[in-house]
Amino acid sequence: MLAEDRQTYVYYPHTQLVPDNAAAKLLNRSHSLTAEVEIPKGGAEGVLIAHGGNVGGYTLFVKDKKLHYVHNYVGAEEFHVVSKVEVPVGKVELRYEFEKNGEPDSKNGRGAAGKAQLYINKKLVGELALPYTVPLLLGLGTGIVIGRNAGSSVTKVYSSPFEFTGTIYQVTVDISGKLIPDTAEERHARGKAAMARQ
Repeated sequence: MLAEDRQTYVYYPHTQLVPDNAAAKLLNRSHSLTAEVEIPKGGAEGVLIAHGGNVGGYTLFVKDKKLHYVHNYVGAEEFHVVSKVEVPVGKVELRYEFEKNGEPDSKNGRGAAGKAQLYINKKLVGELALPYTVPLLLGLGTGIVIGRNAGSSVTKVYSSPFEFTGTIYQVTVDISGKLIPDTAEERHARGKAAMARQ
C-alpha cells in the first residue's frame, strides 16, 4: 500500500483541478464539505467547490446571497437545496452534509439515497431528501476545483466558471461519516413538517 486511507482532504483556491483519481471518494457514503470563507460588505457569489460537469457531479455555491448545493444525477436530473437564510457578511463557515440512509442500486444505475443538509456557522439552514445519487463516476476527465466551475457547468442554475467573489480560505472534504447531530428543535420541526404533509 502506497498511502494510508485518508478521511479528510483539504483544498485551497487558486490551484489546479484535482483529477478524479486523486480526489476524495465521497460517492455512496456519508460526507461533508466545509468551506471557510469571508464575505465582503455587499455580499459575494460563486462556486465554493465543484466536481464533475453537465453529465454528473456536485457543486456547493453562493447565489442571490443564499447557500446552494446541487447534485447532478448523470445529466438527467438535478437535486437542488437552498438555504432559508442569507449568508452573512464576515468570516463564515458554509457546510454541506450528505447523510446516507439507503444502499446503492447498481443494477439500475443509482447510487445511495440520503439526506442533503446545508449549514451556516453550524446552524441547519436547508435540507432535501435525495432519492438516489450518482453511482460510480462524476464525469470522465473531471475533478475537484475550488472557487470556480472548470469546464461545463454542473448545474443549469449558473454558467461556468462562476468564480467566487469573496475570499475562500480552504474547503475541507470529510468522508469519515462524522456529521453535525440534529438538535431536538430541528427534529421537532421536521416531525411537524412531515405531519403537515399527511
